[in-house]
Amino acid sequence: MSDVEDNLQPIAILIDELKNEDIQLRLNSVRRLGTIARALGAERTRKELIPFLAESVEDDEDEVLLALAEELGAFVEHVGGPEFASLLLQSLESLATVEETTVREKAVESICKIGEVIPQDQFQQSFVILLKRLASGDWFTSRSSSCGLFPTAYPRASEEVKRDLRSLFLQLCKDDIPMVRRAASAQLGKFAKHLQPMHVKSDLCPIFVQLANDDQDSVRLLAVDNCVAIATILSNDESATIVLPTVRTCASDKSWRVRYMVADHFCELASALGKDVTKNELVHAFVRLLKDPEAEVRTAAACKVTLFCGLLPPSQVDLVLRYILPCVKDLANDSSQHVRAALATVIMGLAPILGKEKTIEHLVELFLHLLKDEHAEVRLNIISKLDAVNKVIGIELLSQSLLPAIMELAEDKQWRVRLAIIEYIPLLASQLGVEFFDEKLGNLCLAFLGDSVHSVRSAATTNLRKLTEVFGVEWAQSHIIPKILSLYLHPNYLYRMTTLNAVTVLAPVVGNELLNNVLLPLVLRLGLDTVPNIRFNVAKTLQALLSVPLDPVSVQTRVKPALMKLCDDSDRDVVFYSRLAFQ
Repeated sequence: MSDVEDNLQPIAILIDELKNEDIQLRLNSVRRLGTIARALGAERTRKELIPFLAESVEDDEDEVLLALAEELGAFVEHVGGPEFASLLLQSLESLATVEETTVREKAVESICKIGEVIPQDQFQQSFVILLKRLASGDWFTSRSSSCGLFPTAYPRASEEVKRDLRSLFLQLCKDDIPMVRRAASAQLGKFAKHLQPMHVKSDLCPIFVQLANDDQDSVRLLAVDNCVAIATILSNDESATIVLPTVRTCASDKSWRVRYMVADHFCELASALGKDVTKNELVHAFVRLLKDPEAEVRTAAACKVTLFCGLLPPSQVDLVLRYILPCVKDLANDSSQHVRAALATVIMGLAPILGKEKTIEHLVELFLHLLKDEHAEVRLNIISKLDAVNKVIGIELLSQSLLPAIMELAEDKQWRVRLAIIEYIPLLASQLGVEFFDEKLGNLCLAFLGDSVHSVRSAATTNLRKLTEVFGVEWAQSHIIPKILSLYLHPNYLYRMTTLNAVTVLAPVVGNELLNNVLLPLVLRLGLDTVPNIRFNVAKTLQALLSVPLDPVSVQTRVKPALMKLCDDSDRDVVFYSRLAFQ
């Protein structure tokens, strides 16, 4: 009797929990379905659990149904493998018809996952029949869901069934309900990849053009993705005849959302349509998008400027100068900060395309203008890409033209801008050389150690190591160490903390003599500081120094006695880190 009760217990618990009023309990129960199925075994899962779940999907919260749709997609092994996978389709079919979009999408995803493993002899009678049932459903939800099954069904279908599927898909593309047409349009590109080119041209291309001219912009905007998919299937000449007119139409669509999609996918469109079409047709379309009245469209187009110019043949640089560069100059003065910020992320990439002379003639002035933009995001985006310009015009010209602006930004009120300047300094240092660096940037670099923002001070200490690696230990001893010693005496404990951080960073690169004779005594003096935060950071620093080859005599006579003293400190954090350093 007890064995029977044990066998029934998992199902009984599941039934109780799935009927509980607490949604979280029901959700947890659904997420444990795999564990329950393993406890039941494949046969009982097929005979008891699956029928029960088919009844449970009738009415529940969307969150629970979403979890159930996801779990069932990974349930093939629990029902005994691919041979019995079709048993899962009934529950998922019900989930594919619910009102909530996310549940339907997850159910379709799981159905497709199961459809890929169903044996071929069962595929027609299970998967294809389910697709046709959904496609002919009374509610738009089932017809919408059916669209997502075509890319999975078509490759495995017979020639006769393929013909039926093509016909059925075309019907869905002409459905009276916009949501169904949208779902069909969303799958058209994926479906086209599985069709022979002759069927793409005869069946899908006419409906593709029709959907691109749909009266609903939610349907039309999906035509952009389909342009890319179909153009990759057709020849360049066929694409120019069939796809290009749709691209032109979408690029000038009355809905800004459609134009935004064109701008966002413009480089993919150009790649798919080929270099000749790009050169002769798409340059003018791109210029219109760069001048679009909607800021969102201009932002998307601005992000693609460099990538699109890179798709043009090197011999066509004059097209960039004649058509695109004037638009870039206008965008640099755009009224929208988002447009200017988008341009700032990519404009530096134009330098390698235009070459040294044209960059100096046309772009440097724009770089300076954006470096002085009133919005920090624009300035940050320019600073982060300066190395791209350096490779083209050289550090000497860069320093002459942009260094004054960089020096000015080092005192920017936005700390993130100052942080970006710090991160760029090592590159400048390696290119400028020690004399030029000391003259122009040396004081600036050390001034960052006293910044009011911790992140800036921390980045500045990290820079010290990079600069020491570039200029050598002697340079560090004469330029960096005096600044560290001055911070040690600062009345604000946060700056004294910077001293400890600097010692930790520099220790591996300054050599034993400087470490033992200058930096270690500095740390030991800070061990007597009145602020507990300084003292426990001294313990951390000493622990870090122990991993550096310190003089063994210094370890025994100076480091360990200092740590032992800190172990008796009145502050428990100091004691904790001191003991940790001993381990």
